[in-house]
Amino acid sequence: MFSGLIVSSFKTTTSRAVCQLVKEYIGHRDGIWDVSVTRLQPVVLGTASADHSAMLWSIETGKCLLKYMGHAGSVNSIKFHPSEQVALTASGDQTAHIWRYIVQLPTPQPVVDSNQMSGEDEVDFSDKDEADGDAECISESPTIRVPSTTLKSHQGVVIAADWLVGGKQVVTASWDRTANLYDVETSELVHSLTGHDQELTHCCTHPTQRLVVTSSRDTTFRLWDFRDPSIHSVNVFQGHTDTVTSAVFTVGDNVVSGSDDRTVKVWDLKNMRSPIATIRTDSAVNRISVSVTQRIIALPHDNRQVRLFDMSGVRLARLPRSNRQGHRRMVCCTAWSEDNPICNLFSCGFDRQAIGWNINIPALLQEK
Repeated sequence: MFSGLIVSSFKTTTSRAVCQLVKEYIGHRDGIWDVSVTRLQPVVLGTASADHSAMLWSIETGKCLLKYMGHAGSVNSIKFHPSEQVALTASGDQTAHIWRYIVQLPTPQPVVDSNQMSGEDEVDFSDKDEADGDAECISESPTIRVPSTTLKSHQGVVIAADWLVGGKQVVTASWDRTANLYDVETSELVHSLTGHDQELTHCCTHPTQRLVVTSSRDTTFRLWDFRDPSIHSVNVFQGHTDTVTSAVFTVGDNVVSGSDDRTVKVWDLKNMRSPIATIRTDSAVNRISVSVTQRIIALPHDNRQVRLFDMSGVRLARLPRSNRQGHRRMVCCTAWSEDNPICNLFSCGFDRQAIGWNINIPALLQEK
């Protein structure tokens, strides 16, 4: 039944993949929905939480550098401007906010062995664990409470938002079944993208072209093409049997989609009738990410696991997880930061923590 796993088992026996937990980012008071990394210096980690806040973190020290408290509901996503120190957050308060940040990176400290944790942590992640340990540090962090721009025209939860190439427009995805395209400078609604039959779950923009992909509970994802100003075409991808939790662009002409149907599918934009690869797993898949250079797909699962696959569907690794380390609740999102020498993959989940990993997968392990 799980043919993808059977295929992968041949490869993993010779695997020398090294996946190490490097840092934990602790301080949110509720689950973390989304994690993202800045695209320019200083490189910092961003998290979006159900506790109504977004936080920026020093990747190296694990210290919270800044807290954004402008939303009146759960913060469901965070994305950084491609060339400015500006963040975009989406919220359950039916808005998306754009806000500027200035962060001062702390002096690096030696990395503490992540295995040295108290016995209480082995039972579960309770309010008394490490979450309160960093409370003092979090309370000292600078706090932004007012956005520079508020985008509001949705009639429901805004579940995700992203910058279009160039950073002059953003797209938002909502439970009101629409995605909206906004002009950042004027905050005006440029297009409302309709067609999904149920709530949207995610949206993603192409890194170099004016393309947007939206995912929905209606089991489809849609590709919206804004390259020609006079024509806005849309293609519907029907390959999943349950909610599509995310669909993301890769370098080249591929889209990778993940679903509650426990599969991840790789699609060729030039031939969208059927996927070129299907990964079958044993748990629902949440917000996936694909690394740029090695094109490795990181799958965050409902069952607390994070698994790595190549684009042909071969399993490369599973991130270490035990009572002493790893996520203790559902993993909501992954994000790559390949150029970072300390942590090149991040994950976050409903155990209120984000985790930084160092992933080293030799190229020879991957099928070309």
